[in-house]
Amino acid sequence: MARNSYELGVGVSEDHLALADSVAGFVERTITSEIVRAAVESRDSDKVPYWDALVGQDLLSLHIGEDLGGQGAGLVTLAVALEPLGRGLHTGPFVSTVLASAVLAQAAIAPFRFDTQLAGLADGSLTGAVALTSKLTAVSRDGILVVDGTADGVLGALSADVIIAPVLIDGTQRWVAFDPVDLTVTVQESIDVLRGTAALQANSVEISADRVLDVSSERVRSLAAVVLGAEAVGVMSWCVATASEYAKTRVQFGRPIGQFQGVKHKCAQMGIALEKARAVLWDAASALDRDDDTADYAASIAALIIPDAAVQVVQECIQVHGGIGFTWEHDAHLYYRRALALRGQLGTRDIRAEAVADYALSGLTLSSELELPAEAENIRAAIRSELAEIAAIDDEDDQLIALGDGGWNLPHLPRPYGRSAAPLEQVVIAQEIKASGIQMPQLLMGTWAVGAIVPHGDDRQKQELVVPTLRGELVWCQLFSEPGAGSDLASLTTKATKVDGGWRVTGQKIWTTVAQFSDWAMLIARTSPDKPKHEGITYFVLDMTTPGITVRPLREMTGSALFNEVFLDDVFIPDENVVGEVDQGWHVARTTLAGERVALSQKMEAYATDTDLLRFATDRDLSPVARYHLGELMAESRAVDVIGSRVVLKQLSGIDVSTTSSVGKLLGMALGQAISEYVVAELGTAGVVSVPGERSDHAMEQLIAGRATTIYGGTTEVQLNVIGERMLGLPRDATATT
Repeated sequence: MARNSYELGVGVSEDHLALADSVAGFVERTITSEIVRAAVESRDSDKVPYWDALVGQDLLSLHIGEDLGGQGAGLVTLAVALEPLGRGLHTGPFVSTVLASAVLAQAAIAPFRFDTQLAGLADGSLTGAVALTSKLTAVSRDGILVVDGTADGVLGALSADVIIAPVLIDGTQRWVAFDPVDLTVTVQESIDVLRGTAALQANSVEISADRVLDVSSERVRSLAAVVLGAEAVGVMSWCVATASEYAKTRVQFGRPIGQFQGVKHKCAQMGIALEKARAVLWDAASALDRDDDTADYAASIAALIIPDAAVQVVQECIQVHGGIGFTWEHDAHLYYRRALALRGQLGTRDIRAEAVADYALSGLTLSSELELPAEAENIRAAIRSELAEIAAIDDEDDQLIALGDGGWNLPHLPRPYGRSAAPLEQVVIAQEIKASGIQMPQLLMGTWAVGAIVPHGDDRQKQELVVPTLRGELVWCQLFSEPGAGSDLASLTTKATKVDGGWRVTGQKIWTTVAQFSDWAMLIARTSPDKPKHEGITYFVLDMTTPGITVRPLREMTGSALFNEVFLDDVFIPDENVVGEVDQGWHVARTTLAGERVALSQKMEAYATDTDLLRFATDRDLSPVARYHLGELMAESRAVDVIGSRVVLKQLSGIDVSTTSSVGKLLGMALGQAISEYVVAELGTAGVVSVPGERSDHAMEQLIAGRATTIYGGTTEVQLNVIGERMLGLPRDATATT
């Protein structure tokens, strides 16, 4: 059964989807609304009637290494399982226990020191808790540590058999595994009425030095960001699904409220926040599983993005529901309380943003290399060998011909125009082209033209237009948009009238990129005006030297003229230049094989990027506020990168990625704007005038040029409609027709 994108979860493989489905099924069967409501009224978080059943799911040891007695599936797999548990608003010590075991497993360089505790946490016979902050201090007396102080808001401590807490020892924060009997554990009222927290008090508690864990504070915070973040993602998932379903069925003013753009966009933004949170959670968990040098950096980004996003999404869920969402009987407030409690556990936003800024300014770089399946290496050698022959061609024109004729420019296309490359081969080809240093031709709009002509054109069109385009010999423009038909393209009025041997076209097109330099154009025009607006449209290819075409450059905000308006005055197009069937041009325009092509990047490299941001900020005396915003922008940039990577990996697993790609595109469109705005604002006067010796890195130009990114190719508002309708299944606007 097909599922909406928001239902797919953290995982990017079929195995992870299957696990998520299995856990979701358990939650639906076992953690019923009656059980949740009974827990709300009793406020007794120690009693979990389904604990044995949950333990029986064998999830507590997913993340623990096989050498330590666990399943060795890693934190990504644990996160996959935690999302549906969070969606089901589970109670009890599961989250605090897996966090405690994750910390112990990280510290288990000498595992025999904690093997009993770790084994008990893994099989559910023991439960655990981790205090993420504390005021505990210790002094050393004859090899024994004497601990005093307090810790507040410790999740799961009321029933824990193992409590891990930070202790200041000789001026250094270390992590200590306590026996709860050595501490005074006192219940504290929590905003989360389903799960208890406690205060810890240590009064001259004596512990041996072997209770000190060999794990850094950064790593403990990273593990908490993943474990608690995964539960927060589950909260978000429930809210997105619940708000969307309500928006489909709640009728006001004679229409489902999901048809109102304000509600539709609110729900779409919730879905975007969910996908972004899933992406950075997956990134952090993957990095921790690899235990690479950037793992804590990746986790700091998850810690910055997820908690606040979860709170915001629940707030929007309540807003969509209106008055019913504010009642005690509705579950929305329980999810709101859970999100607030999880955010509180992970600390204040300024501290989390500062951590990201520190890592970014230290010079640490997060890798965007994809971990491909083993079969990628089976095809890599042959691809590398063929590309080496092309790289050895000295003549630039001959090299372009070899690239085009070899199908390297658009390898997803069928042979002979592409290489009939499946998603995995496309990724390997992109990697090897980059490694070879070959400069690929910039096909620009030619990519879209080829994508339409190959599946819908005839042999002559393919030979005379596709082949030279792939060789870099033809420049294309797209005559689609009109003054009255921009985002609503199907409202076009350019008219094509049938005449002997062809068509006479009259009309006006606008926002046409590089029309003044183009050899050919893609043109859609209305050929049957009496048909519904998505019908009666025909797709043509037009020689731009044809009489009757007037190109008038439009000077943009930047002062340059990349866009144009094009006037068509009784322009003749022969029948042989119709692509596909007459009146079926809307289908041709939309069916360009884009769904088969692997999207390798979501960023717009022509505009400001995180590279520009770091170039500006490095070695600069930034204020705390500036560092805060720097951390936010670097986290946002990483989210865009990771969404792109997840799109590719999902394609490799055969998962539909169309709406996830829309999310990445939307975020990528706004990122360059935000970065250039940051730089200009930080420069002050030097951001708006030329100041000798001040390093502006073209920020003024990038800021002005970047305003176009959220307009062309589908405005932000149109993208939000697409996401709301296609990702969340919200109803289309009442006036829309198909």
